[in-house]
Amino acid sequence: MLSSLHVPLTRSFCKCSHSIDPIDMVKYREVFSRRMAMAGLKPHHRIALGVSGGPDSMALCVLTAGWKNDALIGTDEATGCIDGLLAIVVDHGLRAESKDEADCVRHRVSKMGIRCEIACCDWRDGRPKQGHLQEAARDMRYNIFQNVCIQHRIGVLLIAHQADDQAELFILRLSRNSGVLGLAGTAFTCQLFPTYAYGYGETSSNLGILLVRPLLEFSKEDMYKICQGGNQEWVEDPTNQSPLFARNRIRMSLRNLTCECIFRSELQTIISACRRTRSYIDQICGSLINQAVTIMDHGYAVIDLEKLDPSNVDDICLSKFVALVLQFISQRHRPVRGSTSQLLLEYIRNFPCRTSLTAAGCYLCAAPGSRGTKLLVCCSLNSPQWSKMELSCKYFYEGQEHCIPSEVEQIIMDGKSYSNHFVPDASDVHFLNVTSSESVLSEAKRLNILSESTHRSILLLQQEETKHFKSKNELVSDRDLRHGVTSVSTPSEPLQSGQVCHFMKRFLVEWKLCKKSTRDALPVEEIGCNWDMEGGNQDYLCRFCVVGHDTVAEVRHMIDADWLYLASLSKCQITEQCQQQKIQSGSKVEQRIDEKNLCSDYVRLSAQRALQSLKSIPVSARRGLPVLVNPQGLLLSIPSICFKHCPYLLVSAVFKPRVPLGGGHSSFI
Repeated sequence: MLSSLHVPLTRSFCKCSHSIDPIDMVKYREVFSRRMAMAGLKPHHRIALGVSGGPDSMALCVLTAGWKNDALIGTDEATGCIDGLLAIVVDHGLRAESKDEADCVRHRVSKMGIRCEIACCDWRDGRPKQGHLQEAARDMRYNIFQNVCIQHRIGVLLIAHQADDQAELFILRLSRNSGVLGLAGTAFTCQLFPTYAYGYGETSSNLGILLVRPLLEFSKEDMYKICQGGNQEWVEDPTNQSPLFARNRIRMSLRNLTCECIFRSELQTIISACRRTRSYIDQICGSLINQAVTIMDHGYAVIDLEKLDPSNVDDICLSKFVALVLQFISQRHRPVRGSTSQLLLEYIRNFPCRTSLTAAGCYLCAAPGSRGTKLLVCCSLNSPQWSKMELSCKYFYEGQEHCIPSEVEQIIMDGKSYSNHFVPDASDVHFLNVTSSESVLSEAKRLNILSESTHRSILLLQQEETKHFKSKNELVSDRDLRHGVTSVSTPSEPLQSGQVCHFMKRFLVEWKLCKKSTRDALPVEEIGCNWDMEGGNQDYLCRFCVVGHDTVAEVRHMIDADWLYLASLSKCQITEQCQQQKIQSGSKVEQRIDEKNLCSDYVRLSAQRALQSLKSIPVSARRGLPVLVNPQGLLLSIPSICFKHCPYLLVSAVFKPRVPLGGGHSSFI
């Protein structure tokens, strides 16, 4: 916890003394305006700012407010604040002073004419441990940013990362042996997708929040000058001085370097070269996805290996391509890398495909009837991440008032149009054939991007930070070990009628029982259930099928027993049995038997149609389909293949992953 740090607990407000040289705010504003245009942003767009109160975020406030004011956007009559601009201050609640500090930051930001809102963290699982403090705080902060943006219908979030942050991240990732893709640093623009799908049914959006970092061309020193030029104070976070955190150690080491100016210049040059390489690889992967990948409605992908032609694709591009497809199908956050990446690379190069493979939350095998020329990528149910269904119903909003505005789509299109002009040719890509962080540095030295002294300094920084780094198991997290992993075939918590869940982060599932008044609207062949009106039940449940009188259902994935159950229902002999009972019964009983016959006939026909549909779905893909069962575990519906026990049971399952194929828009210009 922060109280264990040997630094003051209270943030201090600072203000630069006047510099001898005048500060050229016009230059800063011109560069900022150009970067905003590169992202596809215009002054009239609704924008949120992530503000901590430090020099970086205060400089971001100064430049964004000036950018809006220069365009004569105007102010809100009720608040007097700049139209379409919201600053978000996150109170992490980890120190006693945090609330007062957040209030102070809000006051100073509001004086700039920017509407400001404080959002407090809710640490439901208790405070994060010291070693994971910064990571946990960052994750919480971004979740809050997304929630606030969605609530205010704001689709763009600006973050104040600057060039020195990129330098620190480069050394940090170098110590983790990242390749050229990781060494490219953070993206200039990218889509940030929430943990849960927002929206309601078909209105849910996959646009996410557009995250923009417009200050990547500015240094830390520039941040101080911009604050001074804007006559703004800032707060210094005492935790930034603690050597317990990796970034702080790297930051302090960078300050102690001799010839720091030359070092930083060359370091930014190699980062830029890595970013150009990544831009080229991303473009190649996007093209490969468009020409060789088909996403099926039932939640699996088909890769056409003949169109992909893996033998003629560079290793780094092919590895990234496979990783993107697998991350989409599994919807796992952790990237595919290391030995798993090498295994997948060897597998996909073995053309035609003759074997199967389980990796990175996916099951890969040859598509039936393709003779190994097409590859199936299905969700692997053995992955620990499928230990629990995610109920997202409370995160869904009825109506349109909370949906992200459609202007985000146009902003992304404009940003892509701009960035496409900066994607380099293969001849201008320096690190396409490198295989490790060491080879990136060696190639940069050979190309005279790095001098001997800078190369040596980077290696020393890398070695120093590597000593502090403790490797983690990429396959099973500490949380999995502590809490265990339950079988995914076990139904999760109940789903109420009318609620929506995001099953396995892949399917939007909803169910409800329709009213009796809708019976006449159903097709003639689907009418056959008798509704129990006794007791005033508002849902009028069928008294003959397994739907019963429960108002909840549960969702799990499909298992082999479901296929056998459908086969049994499709050959149901209840009608013949009831005919014999009818002969021996009175008229009132005969009526109930006739009703039961009709219900049984509907189930039998529905099962027959479902079996026919299942034949078109590969066996490996069937296991990932969502299934609805009652609290007793009896099968109610397999919505993806239109099976249900009763025509008045309304169920839908739409394949709508949280993160789209390719990970969404990003730009590394």
